[in-house]
Parts: sequence; structure tokens; C-alpha cells
Amino acid sequence: MSTSIERTFKDHFSSHAASYAAYRPRYPVALFHWLAVVAPGTVQAWDAGTGNGQVALGLVTRFSRVRATDASAEQIAQAVPHPRISYAVAQYESGLEGRSADLVTAGQALHWFDADAFCGEACRVLRPGGILAVFGYKYSTVAPEVDELVRHHLEMRLGQYWPPEHRTINDEYRGIALPIDELVPPPLELREDWSLAQYIGFLRTWSGTRRFIEARGEEPILEFERALTEAWGASTRRAVRWELFVRAGEVR
Repeated sequence: MSTSIERTFKDHFSSHAASYAAYRPRYPVALFHWLAVVAPGTVQAWDAGTGNGQVALGLVTRFSRVRATDASAEQIAQAVPHPRISYAVAQYESGLEGRSADLVTAGQALHWFDADAFCGEACRVLRPGGILAVFGYKYSTVAPEVDELVRHHLEMRLGQYWPPEHRTINDEYRGIALPIDELVPPPLELREDWSLAQYIGFLRTWSGTRRFIEARGEEPILEFERALTEAWGASTRRAVRWELFVRAGEVR
């Protein structure tokens, strides 16, 4: 790995860390079960880009110790404490000893990373047979009339306001070289039973939404939310789903 990696932190979420903690969907239990099965052990895991600790809290149900790091102090401040999770503000430095981790994860975060820096640290801390797993989600599914409106909003209204790194989500991180022998994950999805207010809260956590409001103001977003309210209909709550994509495997 290069020794001249630029460690810069492009912070799109610290300013609304509390909203991120409240309105992001939870990862499925089946994901953490599968990761525990394919890892060579369940003693130590490191979750990089942990945000408010969603992945870390899932990992600790199957791993004895979890190291959870994020470059945003504001995000770490929103994390739920747990006696077996060690949180730290750090970008790519895990703070773990070499060859001490069974698993390294990054959930909905790899596109913000310097992949060389992250993978270099992952390779250092993973023990032989250790697993590197990165995963994320793209489009939500609610109902055709809602999905069409949200997709148009995401691509057309917010299109130019998405940070360039966001494009790597669209190809499910396939454009990022990872030093792994890939496994085939089972089908996985995130599921939430949300009110309209919760769903709107989720859409407002998007980096594209935040950048749009900074540039254009809030009225176009409010206009979209009025249309979304009409499409949502009279239902108090709706099932919201996201297909989860996973790239995981033993490091080479």
C-alpha cells in the first residue's frame, strides 16, 4: 500500500448526526449471523465508519468484542454505549494489534473512504482467514406510486447535488478493488415499518438533500414532501424495504 495516502475527511453527516441516528434503517440480524459463520472466529471485529454504531450493535450480538471507529466526533457522540463495544474517533486507524481481528466491516461507508488506506489497515489487523466485508443499500421500496416519485426526486432534483463519491453506490462498490477472495452472500434486505414522518426524516439524511438545501433552499424539498404525502395516502405506517448488497471475502 502507498505510504503517501491523503487522509482527508469529507464530512457530510456531522451536522445532522442526531437525525442520522434516528432515521437510518437497521441492518438485518441475518447479516450478522452470516458474517459470524464465514469469519474464522467471533472474538474481535472492527467496524470502520461506524457512524452512530448501527453495525457495531449488530456485530456485538455475535462477536465478543467490537472496535467501532468513525472520523466524526458528532456521530460517535450519538452511538449507543455497550460494554463490549469500544468506540473511537478515528479515520483509518483501528487501534487494534496486528492479526487480532476475525472480521472488518464497513456499512454504507466505503464510498467515503480512501480504499487503499482502509484496506491496508484491514489487512494489517485481520488474522489468517479473516474476513473483510463491505455492504450498503440504494433504493427503498414502499409502493409503486411512492417509489416512482422518490426515484425521480433522487435522480432528477438531487442529481447534481450528490457528492461524486456517491456514484460508487450505484455499481454496488464493484468499481473499487478489494483484496479479497469473494464469497457469495445470501439475499439480504433491510426492513422498517415506518410512518410518513419517519420516511421523510430518512430522505432528509441524504447527503444530496443536505447539499441541495444549502444551495437552493428548503422550499423545493417541501414541495416534494407535499407530493410524497399525497402519494403515501391514508396509511399510518408502511413497510419500507432496501435490498442489501454485500462484498465480502477472505483477504489475500
